[in-house]
Amino acid sequence: MNNDYRYENRKFVIVGIVLTIVFVFIGRLFSLQILSDDYKKHADSNAFLDKTVYPSRGVMYDRNGKLLVSNQPAYDVMVCMRNVKELDTLAFCQSLGITREFFDKRMSDVKNRRINPGYSSYTDQLFLSQLTAEEFAMFQEQLYKFSGFSIQRRSIRQYEYPVAGHIFGDLGEVSKNDIAKDEYYRRGDYIGKQGIEGYYEKQLRGEKGKEVLLRDAHGRIKGKYMDGAMDVDAIPGRNLTLSLDIELQALAERLLQNKIGSVVAIEPSTGEVLCMASSPTFDPQLLVGRKRGENHRMLSKDTQKPLLNRAIMGTYPPGSTFKTSQALTYLQEGIVTPATQFPCALGFRHRGLHVGCHEHSSPIALAPSLATSCNSYYCWGLYRMIGDEKYGSSQAALTRWKDHMVAMGFGYRLGIDLPGEARGFIPNAAFYDKWYGKRWNGLTIISISIGQGEVTLTPLQIANLGATIANRGYYITPHIVKEVQGEVLDSLYRTPKYTMVEKMHYETVIQGMREAVLNGTCAAANLPDIEVCGKTGTAQNRGKDHSAFMGFAPMHEPKIAVAVYVENGGFGAVYGVPIGALIMEQYLTGTLSEESVEKAKTIQQRIIYYGDQER
Repeated sequence: MNNDYRYENRKFVIVGIVLTIVFVFIGRLFSLQILSDDYKKHADSNAFLDKTVYPSRGVMYDRNGKLLVSNQPAYDVMVCMRNVKELDTLAFCQSLGITREFFDKRMSDVKNRRINPGYSSYTDQLFLSQLTAEEFAMFQEQLYKFSGFSIQRRSIRQYEYPVAGHIFGDLGEVSKNDIAKDEYYRRGDYIGKQGIEGYYEKQLRGEKGKEVLLRDAHGRIKGKYMDGAMDVDAIPGRNLTLSLDIELQALAERLLQNKIGSVVAIEPSTGEVLCMASSPTFDPQLLVGRKRGENHRMLSKDTQKPLLNRAIMGTYPPGSTFKTSQALTYLQEGIVTPATQFPCALGFRHRGLHVGCHEHSSPIALAPSLATSCNSYYCWGLYRMIGDEKYGSSQAALTRWKDHMVAMGFGYRLGIDLPGEARGFIPNAAFYDKWYGKRWNGLTIISISIGQGEVTLTPLQIANLGATIANRGYYITPHIVKEVQGEVLDSLYRTPKYTMVEKMHYETVIQGMREAVLNGTCAAANLPDIEVCGKTGTAQNRGKDHSAFMGFAPMHEPKIAVAVYVENGGFGAVYGVPIGALIMEQYLTGTLSEESVEKAKTIQQRIIYYGDQER
């Protein structure tokens, strides 16, 4: 009886164990074949090869339809580790012009899942990128000897002009972060790193396609699966029309040779950037191909920072170009009228404080103060505004002042369609309270009235100030791209932004800027048959002063606003004004006169010295 009972129990235990094993086995099969696609991938990889078809990247044109950026063929060497057999390593290295050490490292990196998270021995992996057509031709002749290796056709950029490197940007291999952020990318893909290439990456890159190829039991390609029925066509990237005038861009870069600085020109009515030059610069073709990394390291180590786009990343004291914004603010706030006069005894003098100025008539009204660039006038204006009882306190008065500056596009990024834009700096009451413990007044901060002290702007913001004055009180956010194929331009680049100043006050300031060109500090910008309005700027610096200019033309129905900023260039009339005049003449007339061509050559050949260093 007991033995039978124990036998029955053992039978149940054995049956239970068997059933458990069966259920585990069934569950594992279900997981492998239904829930997970790993098994299917391995099986499919033996029979099929999914080959990525890369789309052609969108090309770029200038505003006049000139091709700026196109594509040229390049070739990547791919490796499928599972199929590498009896490789003659020496012959392979010689055919590609690489060393054995490089070969060993690349093979190791490809198999390292930390470096190459998407590694699979069943699929093609990138071994070497961007072979030129000549390198490809030499390698292709011997490719049949190297089992497991193949060629994948790609395209790289071709820059048609050796200018605008800061604007175009460049392409580079994707990083781990790029792959983690966007599933579109795989290791070895290229992505826009800077400039337009980076900002408009999604529009330019297009959509990848796919070819499904059939393999035999030995891994050899036998043709397309189902005659290509499962293939997916690549969708080309979208073309861009830029607002640049490439001839104007080239002129601006030539004029900045041997100098450090920038030139920005904007079409006031649209906010379209006509040129944006930064010096020193670089040929964008340097950052294309297998030597991209080497060239990028060379440029990044240059002490003059040629990779820095000073037009949007450089922040400088605007100097006297800033006086136009002060005049508009004082007029709107009722601090002055066009007839208001202030004394200038070679500068502003009050309660022991002295801000120097050059010799001119005194007392002086607003329009002539702009024409002669009188420091005293704007110091008196700020002193009166900060001390005006209607605001209640110095802090409240400065807050009102800053509101005007922000509305004019200062202190914050304008929003141009390029990465890396700096915001500049406009101080507020809290800033001065921190430094002076609320014991400050207009005299304490008097230097901001003439674009010195804590105030800094980018050259783009100075050019935008010129566009705002030209428009009599509004600007459209500056932008480089005029049109994206098949898309409507972002509303940001179509919507006017108005300042807090009435239109009539702009006419007063424009009168002063016109006088500056006719018989003032901007006389070198006076062009035949073109009514130019301008304002010089000489920004104080620890070394030699910076030379600046801001202006627009024609006076009525303006077509171009320009800002020029040359570091250590001295007075604004030395470099800023003549460069600005040449840019306006070229754009408005389509050419330069013989006299202007000679002037441009002279400016181009000049080298700026600062101390013992050439700048």
